[in-house]
Amino acid sequence: MTNKPDQLDELSEKLKILLKRQEAFSKEVNEIREEIIQLKISETIKHQKKGEPVKEEPVKEQPTYSPGSVSKKLYRDVDHRIIGGVCSGLADYLDINRALVRILWLFLTIFFGIGFLVYFILWIAIPKAGTTSTSQKPQPSTITERPVHTAPSTRSMPKVSIDLEKFIGENLINKIGIAILILGVAIGTKYTIEHDLISPLTRVILGYLVGLGLLGFGLKLKEKYENFSAVLVSGAMAIMYFMTYAAYSFYGLFPQTITFIFMVIFTVFTVIAALNYNKQIIALIGLVGAYAVPFLLSEDPENVAVLYTYMAIINIGILVIAFKKYWKLLYFSSFVLTWLIFASWYPSKYEVAEHFELALTFIFIFFATFYTTFLAFKLLQKEKFEITDILLLLSNSFIFYGFGYAILDGHEIGSQLLGLFTLGNGILHFIVGLIIYRQKLGDKNLFYFVAGLVLVFITIAIPVQLDGNWVTLLWVGEAALLFWIGRTKNIPVYEKISYPLMALALISIFQDWSTDYHMNFFNNSEEKITPLLNIHFLSSVLFIAAFGFITFLNNNKKYPSALISHKELLKIVSFSIPAILLGTLYLAFRVEIENYWNQLYTDSNIAMNDPYGQSQQNFNYDLLKFKTIWILNYSLLFLSVFSFVNIKKLKNRQFGLVNLGFNTIAILVFLTQGLYILSELRESYLEQTLAIYYKVGTFNIGIRYVSFAFFTLAIIACYNYIRQEFMKVDYKREFDLLLHISIIWIASSELINVMDLSGSSESHKLGLSILWGIYSLLLIILGIWKNKKHLRIGAIGLFGMTLIKLFFYDISHLDTISKTIIFVSLGILLLIISFLYNKFKHLIIDEIES
Repeated sequence: MTNKPDQLDELSEKLKILLKRQEAFSKEVNEIREEIIQLKISETIKHQKKGEPVKEEPVKEQPTYSPGSVSKKLYRDVDHRIIGGVCSGLADYLDINRALVRILWLFLTIFFGIGFLVYFILWIAIPKAGTTSTSQKPQPSTITERPVHTAPSTRSMPKVSIDLEKFIGENLINKIGIAILILGVAIGTKYTIEHDLISPLTRVILGYLVGLGLLGFGLKLKEKYENFSAVLVSGAMAIMYFMTYAAYSFYGLFPQTITFIFMVIFTVFTVIAALNYNKQIIALIGLVGAYAVPFLLSEDPENVAVLYTYMAIINIGILVIAFKKYWKLLYFSSFVLTWLIFASWYPSKYEVAEHFELALTFIFIFFATFYTTFLAFKLLQKEKFEITDILLLLSNSFIFYGFGYAILDGHEIGSQLLGLFTLGNGILHFIVGLIIYRQKLGDKNLFYFVAGLVLVFITIAIPVQLDGNWVTLLWVGEAALLFWIGRTKNIPVYEKISYPLMALALISIFQDWSTDYHMNFFNNSEEKITPLLNIHFLSSVLFIAAFGFITFLNNNKKYPSALISHKELLKIVSFSIPAILLGTLYLAFRVEIENYWNQLYTDSNIAMNDPYGQSQQNFNYDLLKFKTIWILNYSLLFLSVFSFVNIKKLKNRQFGLVNLGFNTIAILVFLTQGLYILSELRESYLEQTLAIYYKVGTFNIGIRYVSFAFFTLAIIACYNYIRQEFMKVDYKREFDLLLHISIIWIASSELINVMDLSGSSESHKLGLSILWGIYSLLLIILGIWKNKKHLRIGAIGLFGMTLIKLFFYDISHLDTISKTIIFVSLGILLLIISFLYNKFKHLIIDEIES
């Protein structure tokens, strides 16, 4: 037994030795493994340098992901695009913020003028990614094995630069090159024209030879280098267009029939080539690029009929493509260029006698061509219309209607047909909608959209015929239509488009009011506006009706908003729509009131000679004062009526708070500006300065009591608001302050009014001090009775103001008797106030303690 502890110690020592040996062995094994791995990596690198294949041996390892281990490719990021996805694709490729790339691109466009051109080229050249998540960003590996030869992430960098180099070399350079070549041919042609270096026939022949040579070379390369071939063919066709236009328009070498045949042949060939190659670039450069012909060869194309015929042929070629392909960039480019060319010509070159029929004809051809182009592919393929498709259709309709309206309005007979023209637009859209519905060509959303255009044009036909504000009505009608479709048919994109149209309509109606109503204030116009019975007020009513309809839909819980996931934005929209409705309803009547008094003021003009014999104009300035008072009265009435409607029917707290705020502002404005204007009218009545020219009657005095009635209504509205449970506010102290300030202010004004009318204007100083002192006493009594400390403090403050007025103003202006009366009166009032505080001090102390 004695040997057992010794044996245990011996065994423990052996165990420790074994553990140390095992630890050393494990360390040696790990070192050998690391050396083997390093040797294999070195061997792999050596084989790669020699170009020999490497046999990959898997080694177990934890899942890893290195962003640089997979090479990126440049795509257009369609998931985050604003226009074509170029900037967002570049941002993902370079791993920088998208907003930074867009700002840089905007900077290049604005300050250097190259951003737009480069963007267009990149839009054509860079392929579109299905989604940015699958196309550009490598996913982390979930495999537990990886090749042993995997090097650090820096080894993949050459692949990135190779992809960029490939993109530039194979896609970008050839497109820039063909553009430069076309520009070179055009500039060279222009130079030979200006310096008369070679004969016109030789110029045309050489131009055709260049185009044919480029075409033949491009077709020969089609089999092996299809992309490069497509660029050459497109450039060749653009040159052929150039030379044909020059041969006819500038040199007269071709008759009109031959020119037309050539243009048709080139257009047909370009369309066939684009469809055969299945390359948008051919159509884009060959057709759209041809728009530049007249402006590269001449700064001022004289034969506008030839120019527009030329453009119409190109557009028809694009229309043919639209039946087979949906190349949005092609359609957008031709659409923008066509209307820009017309818009640049119309303001400076259009002459009614010479161009009336021609301009109307071609804008209809352009409109009809693009209308069909934007519908063709979508209808045939039964694809859903996206937001860009809708915007293009809307823009085409608006531009055509705008130009057509302007052209007709400038013509003696055409100006009488504006309503018919508007109705014709509606009928045109009706026919298209009927065809779509009967043949079941498109989705129901498109039918609703076209049907809406019919309603819009029919709605505005009457005010347009009556010389109404058609632009405003067009925008607000379109906004109401799109909002209705978006909400009731659950099409979010339509609802979202309606919001900017609402903003445009609001800006437009403000502009209409500023131009239509205020002209009678500045000049003695023979055209007078009958209050309420005029086309301007009818336009306002239609605008209000449209927003009333929008507000009704917005408040209908059956139709949820498309912005439901954006809560903050939804709150803004939910408040803005009824705010616009109420604001425009208020302003529609206000501008009528203002215009009525402005017209009376203008008509009151009397020419007379001054003492020096010079003629001068005189106006009845009281009319402007009446205008101000009636605007204040109307404002008080409007706000009060809305207050009672909200209290009885709507019970909307948010509206209530805003309404209460506006009520308070209107009350304060009346107390400051309104009472001052009323005193001015009283002075005018008493002085009778212009009585020999204008009648100055007792209504100068009576209007103040009419105004007091509206003022009282607004005070009652505020009182009712603060008592409502749905308001969830405690504004009793604030209301008491507003009420008693109003009472003492109006009472002071009325005291001065009575004294002025009685001929005792000098006594109002004494009267005001006594009035303020008595009212202070009443407030003290009321504060003690109702246990309202704020009333008692307010009374003390008012009495303090009275004493300051007494010592710093009244003493210097009053005689001895008046001073005696006021000092005695105020002294008695102070004693009464002190007595009340002592008599009811237990009530005051209990209130403070509670």
